[in-house]
Amino acid sequence: MTAGRIFRDLLEGSEPLVAPHVMNPLTAKMAEREGFKAIYLGGGPLGYINTHLEANLSLEQVIQDCVAIRSACSLPLVLDGTCGWGDPVHLHRTMAMSEAAGAAGIEFEDQLLPKRVHHHVGIEHAIPQKLMVAKIREAVAARRDPDFVIIGRTNQIRRGKHDDAIRRAEAYKEAGSDMLFVLAPTAEDLRFVGERLPAPLMLQSLGGGIESLGMTKQELYDLGYRFLVDPATPLLAMHKALRLAYAAIARGEPDPTVGEGNATAEQDILHEIIDIDRLLAVENATVDEGEEA
Repeated sequence: MTAGRIFRDLLEGSEPLVAPHVMNPLTAKMAEREGFKAIYLGGGPLGYINTHLEANLSLEQVIQDCVAIRSACSLPLVLDGTCGWGDPVHLHRTMAMSEAAGAAGIEFEDQLLPKRVHHHVGIEHAIPQKLMVAKIREAVAARRDPDFVIIGRTNQIRRGKHDDAIRRAEAYKEAGSDMLFVLAPTAEDLRFVGERLPAPLMLQSLGGGIESLGMTKQELYDLGYRFLVDPATPLLAMHKALRLAYAAIARGEPDPTVGEGNATAEQDILHEIIDIDRLLAVENATVDEGEEA
């Protein structure tokens, strides 16, 4: 069964599918350990990690990260395909590489190329609807696995253009999008979208986690939201933990997150997550202990 088929089956559940952002193979396995059934590789957090923001991410860089994550974790992984890295003709290569990398689906948004840093301060630059429709159609035409999920996205509500957002989403659905993602900052916006567009819908929390949206998961499900993504919480939690750790090291103090005397216990959990016992078993069965070169 392909990753796309697994992802589609999960979307048919009786409650929304929640996926955290993951940054690398280790965080993917951490998410798997906590019981998540799907994961998401977001361009925003990935851009922050590389310090040059999403606007400067290349297709090859995202695909390399996807391959690394999929090699370590079997959970279906959805990619943030940003603007598809080009015009409609370029979507053929983007789709081929994304499927070859083992992704379950990909999200495309109707932003201007080259993508602007402005997005991170709430300023959006949308391309014409006609061009985005052509990009979605070419993505569908390029798809090899019919179960690979294509998500059409617009941020027009963020620009105060609610009606245009709905028109665009409807056009992207007609062009072949399997799921729609209309960035909706507030609970009122989420209701506006859910009452006008068909399921399945994708939702992305902008900060504070999904619980900060002011709606229950059941309410979101009833409005058609089937895929809930939290891209910010893992990134900000990692940033704060490392920021405090580096500050503590610089002061010669114990790390406030791990705590004094807890390093061994935390390393044991790390070893469990990466399944070091499996690797040791292979090594013990194939090489002599203490073998000298």
